[in-house]
This record gives sequence, C-alpha cells and structure tokens, in this order.
Amino acid sequence: MVLYLSAAILRFCESAMQAAPTVLIGFLVAAIFARMMSPAQLRSLFVGRRGGGLFKSWLLGMLLPVCSLGSIPIIRELAKQKIPMGSILAFAITAPLFNPISVLYGLTLSSPLVIFTFCLASLMIVAVVGLAWDWLFPDNQTTVSPLPAIAPGVKRLVGVVYEMAQQLLGPASIYIVIGLLGITALSLALPHNSLQYAAESNDPLAPFGMAAASILIYATPIKAMVQIASMFEHGNSVGAAFSLLVLGTGINLGSIVWLVSSQGFRRTLIWLCLLFAVVVGLAYAIDKPLYPTGVEAAGHTHAFDDYCFPFAGQVDQPLQEIARQLSHRIEPHEILGLLILAVLLVIAILALSIAKRFSIARWLTHDPLRRNHYDPYLPESVLWLASFGFLIVFSFLGCFLYYPPEREVFEEIKSVNIRIGSAALSQDWPTAEHWIPVAEDWVHKLTVSSYLRQRPPTPFLLAKQSLYLEKLELLEHAIEDREVVEAKRLGLDCQNAFRRLRAAYIDTWSSQIGLMK
Repeated sequence: MVLYLSAAILRFCESAMQAAPTVLIGFLVAAIFARMMSPAQLRSLFVGRRGGGLFKSWLLGMLLPVCSLGSIPIIRELAKQKIPMGSILAFAITAPLFNPISVLYGLTLSSPLVIFTFCLASLMIVAVVGLAWDWLFPDNQTTVSPLPAIAPGVKRLVGVVYEMAQQLLGPASIYIVIGLLGITALSLALPHNSLQYAAESNDPLAPFGMAAASILIYATPIKAMVQIASMFEHGNSVGAAFSLLVLGTGINLGSIVWLVSSQGFRRTLIWLCLLFAVVVGLAYAIDKPLYPTGVEAAGHTHAFDDYCFPFAGQVDQPLQEIARQLSHRIEPHEILGLLILAVLLVIAILALSIAKRFSIARWLTHDPLRRNHYDPYLPESVLWLASFGFLIVFSFLGCFLYYPPEREVFEEIKSVNIRIGSAALSQDWPTAEHWIPVAEDWVHKLTVSSYLRQRPPTPFLLAKQSLYLEKLELLEHAIEDREVVEAKRLGLDCQNAFRRLRAAYIDTWSSQIGLMK
C-alpha cells in the first residue's frame, strides 16, 4: 500500500511540475479573454463562415504555448462567452499539440516532412471533427453580456491578475486536478516498463493500442516531442507516435470531464468516438510512408516509462526516493511557474478573507471612465492585441532560452556524460538509466540551437551526433541486461564519442566565431 501511495505521489507531482508553466499561461489567456476582450471581439477571433472559425482556432492554437491542462481555463472562458463549441474543441485539440518551441524540437525527428505532415494532419482532424460537431449540434448563436468595465490603466492590469487568481480557485483547477489524477491512475495500472514493446513498427495494432492508452495520458508539447524523437531513433511505429501526439498531448481526463459537464455524456461520447476514429485512421495512413529510412528497429523503447509504475521493486525509503527523483527532474521554468501560481493562490485567498470588508471587484469597476494625465486611455483592442502579441513573441523568444548556445549545451552534456560514465563504472544502474535520456535530449537541443543561431550542423557533425546517440543506446541496453563488463566498456565509449563530437564542433566553428575556446 505504501509503495502504491508513493508511486501516486511521485507521478502526480511530476506531472504537476511539468504542467505549471503552461497552466499559468492558460490562466493568463483566460483572464485576458474575460477582462480585455468583449464577446464580439472573441467571436471575431474564433468564428467564421464555412469552416473559417475552425481554421482560425487551429492557427491560434498553434501559436499559444499551452498544454492540454492549460487549455482548460481558456476553453471554459470561451464557453462562457458563447463561442461555438466546434471552434472551442478545435482550439482545445490544437493548442496543446504545437508551439514554436516544440515544433523546432520536432524538426530533429527525421526530416521536416514529418513535422509538416503532423501539423497538416492535425488541421485535417480539426476540420473533420469540428465540421461534424457543428453539423450534428448546431450553434444557437446566443449572445452574452460582458463583465462590468474596469477603469483603464493600473486597475485593468490588476483586474487581469485578480481574474487569474479567481479562476485558480474556481472549477478550472478541479478539472486540472482530475487530469493529473488520470495520468496518475494510468501509471498505477500499468506495470513498471510495461509499454516498452507497445509501439513496435511491425505490430499492426501499435497505432490503435497507443491511441487507446493515450486518452488518459497527459504530456506537455515538449515532452511529447522528446518521446516522439526517441520513437524515431528506436524505429518505432510512426502511427503510434502520431496517436500519442494527438491524444496524449491534445486531451486529458480533465478536459473530457469538463466536456461531459458542459455538453452531456452523449455528445461527449460521440465526439470522442469521432476523434478516436479520425486519429487512428490518419495514424495508419502515415505509418509506413513516414517511417524513417536507414533506422534499425531496436525492438523496444523507454519513451513511455513515465506513464508506467515508477518503481521496479520495493523502495526502502519512499519519501527520500520521491524527493530525489523530483529534484533531478524539475526545471527552472517549472519552479518559476509553480512560484507564480502559489502567489496567485495567496492573492485569491487574501481576497476571500477581506471580501466582507473590501470588495476588490467593486473597486475595480468603480468609476471606470476616470483617468489622469499620467494614465492615458488605451482601447481594449490595443491591449488584447498587445497581450497576444507578447505571448506569441515570448513563445518565439523562449526558443532561445530553451535552446541555449552550443557552448552551454556542451557544458550540460559534459556534466551529464560524466555522471553516466561514473554510474556505468560503479554499477549504479538507476542513476545511469535516469541520465541517459537527459543526454539524448541535450543532443537534440544542440541541433536546434545550431539552426536557431544560423549555424546549421554539417553532415559530418550530424554523423558524430548519431554515433554518440548510438553509444548511449547501446549502453542503455547493456544496463538493462545488467552486463557489467559491457556497461563499463560502453561507458568509456560514450566518453570518447562525446569528446570527438565536441572536437568536431570546435574544428568546424572555432575558426569563424571563436566558439568553445
């Protein structure tokens, strides 16, 4: 019992950490919709004739950096504003799939054709499922009254923060927790590493099976791309990768429960069946044509280990093990997201505690037209355009933060590589198994970083990267089989392959820009 409770806490906290930044953005976008945009402006963004609304929802979802949990506050606000449900569901599916950061990572999969096909297929899903929904359940075009106006200037900015805090204490957080409980329950139901053989390229049921398992899966766009990259490297089913991307990233248990509460069980079931059928059909259609050439199937993958039971056996000190794993996995941007959400929660609680003596909502809407010389009036359209522009520009600039310069990437790989080699020599198998995927992830970031800084890697450099990744994969297999001598030899091979990779980059670029001196 203690082991299962520890596993549940670990998986829940892991998913919550990963979701924090994109959930925060979701609450921010929902607050902008509520406080800076009128219902008419929202309808102009999401509604159009002959499928135009679906296309606009798909395009907007491609640009905003949110996950399926972060989209819950947004789709709830859109539903409040009486946006057609077809457009809402189109946004809900697309927004978690792609953003500039994840698309750049996706370009390292195999070829740009893969990520382009995945994007086009997502548009086909949105079109087919959205048009079917609009045909089966027509929109009644109900109008809605906007919230009371807030005074321009500082009050309007405070109003957005206050709206975020209020929504954090509202039903949206309940649906987010339900989504986290869905992936937690799945990890308790699936035995340790039981999905290693669930996506083999020669398994005709792989796309269907992955689609069925993905309904409860929660994955951020970046995590999904990392897993898909691992699937391509291991020669797994492309159709299964597509199923994982759309259903594992696009929906979660929380969004499904919200749809049931909003539209009823029958409509939700029809939508899910239609979505499942279209996704699986497209997955089988692209499975063989997009299979990477020159890749030998590894026979299994560790891409889905995070969705299974986290412990291989009994854990003597579960709390210490939970703390160790969480400390290794948490990223700086996740810490920042958690801190800001905590501040918003404190604001919401303080607002409730002083509500009887002072109403923040009444203060915000009091005398909305009053302003002074130092607080000029800006129309709502200017503010929400500036807000969305900032989010979109931030998502592009965030690429340079997520993919640091090559020199910093090599320092990270060096640190991780030393830990891998030391663990392989000392037979510390859990440590080595943890850090090998981290090293693989940094190699993919190296490729994207080079392209971002207009220094695309040459075929020779890509070959050196492939060699290093191959050594890491062989080491991973040796560790799985507990082959002591082979693991020690491959641990040294990884050190040598990394040194050659770094030397190749230095020889290629140091003469031009003095990189990595």
